[in-house]
Parts: sequence; C-alpha cells; structure tokens
Amino acid sequence: MKVIKIGDVQTVMSNPDSKHNYFGWPTACRLQNGKIAVVASGFRLGHVCPFGKTVISYSEDEACTYTVPAPVIDTPLDDRDGGIVAFGKSSVIVTSFNNTAAFQRKSTQDPYYLSYIDTITEEDESKYLGVTYRISRDFGTTFGEIRKSPVSNPHGPIEMSSGELLWVGRPFDRTGGDFIQAYIQDKDEEFHYLGGIENAWNSKGEEATSCEPHSILLKDGSILTQIRVQKAGYYTIFQSKSSDGGRTWTKPRQILEDMGGVPPHLFRHSSGLLICTYGRILEPFGVGVMFSHDEGETWDIGHDLYVNPVSNDCGYPTTVELRDGSLVTVFYGTPSEGEQSIIMQQKWRFEDDEI
Repeated sequence: MKVIKIGDVQTVMSNPDSKHNYFGWPTACRLQNGKIAVVASGFRLGHVCPFGKTVISYSEDEACTYTVPAPVIDTPLDDRDGGIVAFGKSSVIVTSFNNTAAFQRKSTQDPYYLSYIDTITEEDESKYLGVTYRISRDFGTTFGEIRKSPVSNPHGPIEMSSGELLWVGRPFDRTGGDFIQAYIQDKDEEFHYLGGIENAWNSKGEEATSCEPHSILLKDGSILTQIRVQKAGYYTIFQSKSSDGGRTWTKPRQILEDMGGVPPHLFRHSSGLLICTYGRILEPFGVGVMFSHDEGETWDIGHDLYVNPVSNDCGYPTTVELRDGSLVTVFYGTPSEGEQSIIMQQKWRFEDDEI
C-alpha cells in the first residue's frame, strides 16, 4: 500500500509561553457526538518530571483546530500516558498512570523538581499511586472521581460487544507476576481477572519484558492484542490472539523486525482494513504504519507517516478516521533542536485504488 500525506504536520497541543511546555504520550478518538478528542500528559518540564497532568483537547472541525488542553487527571504525582475510549451512548473513559515520589527523586538533581517532590506525602501516594482513570457520562464534558485499574497500557481499554470494558495491560503491582493480563470491567466498574499472555522471547532466546499493549476486536469476535516487547538493546512488536473473550491467548509471535518500533496502536478503517501505527526508535526516528487485509494474520510493513531527525523522544501514535475516509494520526515529538516535545498530527490517506 502507499501512504499519501495530506498537508504538513500540525500542532495539536503545546504551551509555548511557559517553561511547562513538554507534552507526550497521546491518544485520539472519535466521540459519540462527532467531536475528536485528544488526551496526553502535558504541562511538563521533561520526560520524567513531577508536574505532568493528563489533559484533553477537543476538535469540532475534523482535526483542523483544537481547544486549549484542560486537565482531567491531575494528582500530586506525575500523571503520564493519556488514554481515551468512547463507549456506550455517551460515556468516555480517560486513563493515566503515575510513579512514586522516590522514583521521581532518583531521576533528577534539579532543585525546582525536588522542592515540589518534597511536598508529596505518604497519604498522597496511598490515595493516588497506580493506574488511574475517570469516566464521563456526557461525552467528556464532566468527569467522575478518580479510580484505579489493576493494569496499565498507554491507550486505555476497549469496549466489548456486551458494553463492558476489556483492559489488557501490564499489572501495576507486579508481585503476582510480570506478564500481560486481561480483565473485564463490568458496568458497576468492578474488575474481574480473565487470563494472561505468556511473555515473549527475543531473537537471542532470552525472555523479554512485555508491556504497553493495545487490543482490538476482530470481525469474528476474537481479540487481537499487540505488545511492546523489550530487553536491553531490543524493542519490537509481538501479537497474541484470544478466541474466548480474553481467558486464553495464543503464544505471542513477532510482527516487526528487531528494533522495528514500539508501542502499537490498532485501528479499523471503515473499509475493514486494520491499521497499526507505532513509534520508530532507530533512525529515521518518527512514526511508522502497517496494514493488514486479513485480520492481523499478515502485515504490510515499512511505511513512514512522520520522520523526526531531531530526537527519538517521539511516537505513541494513534489514528482516527475523518468523515471523508482519510485519516489523522496524532503523536508526540520534538519539533526542532533545543525544543520540548509537543503533540502533533499528520493527516493522510491511501492511494485511491488500494483499498
């Protein structure tokens, strides 16, 4: 397939008049009322800092303009990785996670950072540490209280045909095992464990870390999950499939080449085509895309949506279909040398005769 870019890369979220102008790890989705929503971790100073908050912006004109980002999850901790999913008739869930004050303290010697970290109490951590989420019942206008999920992934859960939410992610508390686990969240917001995906092994025969998965429902009702798999000097995407609602899973198999890119985001175009976007962590840095015409059995890889010559601190792309059938992929990246990363987007389409 051939990717045709539409226009130049555009800014979605930034805060250029402030030192707090680092934004990262976004997710975009189409809401039930037609708006496009983008969430991310914003108003930060860097990749690890105590000031991150999960923020949201909306577009009412098909990703041409966006509202100023507003906080949805803003705990005393560093709120990272913004995920968003629209489900039901009007519900929207925004997800995030955070790190301990001790972890943040180890990552900096900056007195500005440390002076804030010193204000974080044990009570703050007890209340807020973990994988957090808030749910809106009015198309993302207002949100309920902060609650917690047992597992983390960058882009949030998916809606099942039952209307329940399926969370496939890495457990935040890994004392019970460090492998990808699936939970169903019922309509009372209670979590029920389903099953797990065995860890993948890299090309050297070593067990690797599985994290940052994303899932999608296939046409036959089965679940396809792609997973970031990593070990020192090794990053790539594997995938696994469940045909029984997430209780049992196939052995993960590698989809991209070694160091091909991470993490994945899966999306279905109205034509039926499966699309996976992911970040490239080797030069050329940026955003790659691959396609499947056979429900994920095979993938057409090797396509670039965005190339960033400045920094590998970029990626985490997600994709939304526009009303004319074209697409917009939202990601984060560093626009030029010496700048902080911001949220950007690239509109694109397929060559006319290729779907």
